[in-house]
Amino acid sequence: MKETVVTSCHDVDCPIHGNLKTRGKTFQGAVIDKKQKRIAIEFERMIYLRKYERYAKSKTKLHARLPTCIEKEINVGDLIRIRECRPLSKIIHFVVIEKIKDSEEKKWKRNKVSHSFKINSGGI
Repeated sequence: MKETVVTSCHDVDCPIHGNLKTRGKTFQGAVIDKKQKRIAIEFERMIYLRKYERYAKSKTKLHARLPTCIEKEINVGDLIRIRECRPLSKIIHFVVIEKIKDSEEKKWKRNKVSHSFKINSGGI
């Protein structure tokens, strides 16, 4: 069981404790970079190429505001959900809403998959 710690923050740009209103699009992705009060997430999406009549994978990188009340919970590699808000700076137009998964779960799955494929280096 997970214990949720209820903390209040004095951050004005917090959607939970502050006055920041969220609206519009919601995305979820993996945290690739964490800085003070800001994170960068990356997620894949499918783009239709009309010329080739096929779909192609494309990665999108977005910056989001990290409220101080959930700053300690989120680390690089975690899966999080962000939502659109008013422009907070030149590149920040989203805010972190919640954490979905830990990074340990991803590492465990990655290690499990990589160990299942063993290449035999012996002769023919």
